[in-house]
Amino acid sequence: MKKTVLIVQEDQVFREELQQLLLEYYQVIEAANGEEALSIAEFRQPDLIIMDGDMPDRNGIKVCSELKSGVATRTIPLLLLSSSTTKTDIINGLYSGADDYLTKPIRSTEILARVDAHLRGKVFYTGLEQNDLQMLLELSEIISVSRNPLKILQTIVERIARAVGVGRCSILSFTANGELLVKASSDLPKTGEIRLELSNYPEISTAIMTKKTVVINDMTTNPLLEPVRDRIKNLDMNSVIVVPIVKKESIIGTFFLRTASPLKHAITERVYKLCHLVANMSSNALENAALFELMLSKQRYLEEMTLRDGLTTLYNHQHFYTRIEEEFYRAVRYGTPLSCLFFDIDDFKKVNDRYGHVCGDEVLRQIGRMLNNLIRESDIAARYGGEEFAILLPNTGANGAIVLADRLRTALGEIVVVEMNGTRITASIGIATFVDGNMSSYEQLIKQADETMYQSKMTGKDRVTVAAGCPAGVNP
Repeated sequence: MKKTVLIVQEDQVFREELQQLLLEYYQVIEAANGEEALSIAEFRQPDLIIMDGDMPDRNGIKVCSELKSGVATRTIPLLLLSSSTTKTDIINGLYSGADDYLTKPIRSTEILARVDAHLRGKVFYTGLEQNDLQMLLELSEIISVSRNPLKILQTIVERIARAVGVGRCSILSFTANGELLVKASSDLPKTGEIRLELSNYPEISTAIMTKKTVVINDMTTNPLLEPVRDRIKNLDMNSVIVVPIVKKESIIGTFFLRTASPLKHAITERVYKLCHLVANMSSNALENAALFELMLSKQRYLEEMTLRDGLTTLYNHQHFYTRIEEEFYRAVRYGTPLSCLFFDIDDFKKVNDRYGHVCGDEVLRQIGRMLNNLIRESDIAARYGGEEFAILLPNTGANGAIVLADRLRTALGEIVVVEMNGTRITASIGIATFVDGNMSSYEQLIKQADETMYQSKMTGKDRVTVAAGCPAGVNP
């Protein structure tokens, strides 16, 4: 049966937004003002109240105080929302009896995490030590400001291990392709992800299948570990807890907080509560970090698209000039060769005239795909303009450029466009190479590559010409 949440909010639009957010998980009832809130709360006894502290008719903090002084309502967890961010107002809100305080604007992920945490029951906080509460507060502050998921995970495992004195605390991730990865651990070097064999960890397999916490207080007798009894008999671990972190699984994946101790019966109620509180706390932070990274990825993608030609997805003319300038000065500094290859599709105007511009565009698109597959990661391919293309080859001499040019001619001949009825695509190719200070500028390198390309065009097409002064001649 779904737990009941009472929303107290005068703004109908905001009230409906909260209702839509919560309806999937909870039964929602509403109150438009403080008077209704007092009456409904006493009559319906909701499991949680979300109160707007900015209501003009009756101050939300005063209503909160009345609810917390009422015999029938004082034990109901209350989440206070306010536009005020001052410490004084936050303290006043909590002093009025509110169990939590959120400042507007409210993020959906944050409010879902807080509601979930409070509906676990205040009993989770009873029995914790003063140092535990201090650790939770400090951990919350640290992970709420971090946007680095790995830093969040490492902070969590180190704080948990220190607080409860366990032998190991780790966070693992079960990936979509079935790999079990250690993302962070309190007792392992920070050397990146470590892969584990899932079949060796029945407790994690069970947590994956059930999405529920698994507690083992004696690894030597627990039947769940029978399949791996021989493997674990010499391990200095006797108790383990695995807590799934699955909030917004589609965004952050499935994580597991795994704490192990060399002592038997070490997973006490205190350890159980702390692990669950930290897992709940970290799920929201992990989601925020993942969303932040997703936003940065989209931003980087959009920035990358401004540098590329829309038809071929190769770099555009402007970015090619930026990169050739960078690579030229790098070649000068380190004394490495730099080759530039220009090519122009032969008789491309005839393709457009005979088969149409749609067909011509398809030829250019296929050339773009072909070049992206042909070049190395360090090379730069660009659509220089129209049917003219350029390839920049760092740390490559003329002979290496010629090898690529021959592969390019072969690949062009293998392009098939149905509408062209088998007509073969060819190109006139020119190569220029900077080596041993034979040029004074990147503009000179571009000019030589361009001129040798036109030499190929003028001397019969479908050929490669290397600029004078390079260790190779004409290659028809």
